[in-house]
Parts: sequence; structure tokens; C-alpha cells
Amino acid sequence: MIKSILIFNNHGKPRLIRFYQYFAEDMQQQIIREIFHLVSKRDDNVCNFLEGGSLIGGSDYKLIYRHYATLYFVFCVDSSESELGILDLIQVFVETLDKCFENVCELDLIFHMDKVHYILQEVVMGGMVLETNMNDIVAQVELQNRMEKSEGGLSAAPARAVSAVKNMNLPEMPRNINIGDINIKVPSLSPF
Repeated sequence: MIKSILIFNNHGKPRLIRFYQYFAEDMQQQIIREIFHLVSKRDDNVCNFLEGGSLIGGSDYKLIYRHYATLYFVFCVDSSESELGILDLIQVFVETLDKCFENVCELDLIFHMDKVHYILQEVVMGGMVLETNMNDIVAQVELQNRMEKSEGGLSAAPARAVSAVKNMNLPEMPRNINIGDINIKVPSLSPF
């Protein structure tokens, strides 16, 4: 089972953090620092598997990672997972990101975090691998994009709400109320 997925840059700044096991916030930060320290000090020509750090479970867990340009993709898994299978999963995830963002880079992960999380959820959910076929994942992402465009996207929601309120047929509020000798002027409540 996958315990966590971390993506960080060469300087140790996290770009995606997903824990599938509960850790307190301060413990998560310590785990990220420890994993970055373990992974970043390794040469590029050595094996991409190593035992998990002392904070994440020691020898019961494995860190499987790939280093692409300025980013480290690290999957922390328990001993039941296949190292080569997870390496292949990392490759599928990166190629899917590359296909969706057309030459993915670190800035895509920063500025399109919602889309990156959606892609990750298509691949892994709850620590279990859901899909490894890149074409199926990309098809789901494209379907999601079409749905967002047809709905006008989330950014258009406030404008649609204001437009809907303006177009509502509400009864006209009386401007003056006359009760016998008393004349009351009603203030305008409409912000439009």
C-alpha cells in the first residue's frame, strides 16, 4: 500500500504532498525534511529504492523515487508493493502530467495544483493504485476539462450568481407607505 506521495524540488520545497496515513502537521514537515535529506544526497546513478526513514517506519517501508530535472517524485510504500511496479507508476504519473500540461514543469505543479491533484486521484486513491493506463487517465482529465468549460468553470460562478439575482422577477417594493396622516418613505435596498 502507498503511504505517501511527495514531490519536491532540488531545494527541498514541497510541490505536492499526499499522505494516506495520518500524521500531525509538524510530523509531516519532519518526514518531508528527512525524506528530502535521504533522497537528495544520493547520486543519480544509484538504485532508486531505499529504506524508509526513521520517522516514516524504518525498514518496514521503502522510498521509491525518480529524479526528473528539478523535481523528485517520491512514493513511500510498505513492503507489500513491488519496487519496479511503483517505478513504473511514477513514470506513468509523470508522462500523464507531461501530456496534460504539454511539457510539464515545476511551475505547472504550483499554478495548477487542482488539476495535478485530480490527475493523482485518477492514478492513486486512498493509497491504492486505481489506474495505470495513461490513455484512460488522460481521457478522464479531458472529460473533466470539458465539463468545467461547459459549466463556465469555477471562476465564472460568482458572475453567474449575480446575473441570476439580477434577472429574478421579484415583486416591486413599495416606495412610500401611507398610513392615515403618516407618510413613510422606504429606502432602496437594491444594490443594483
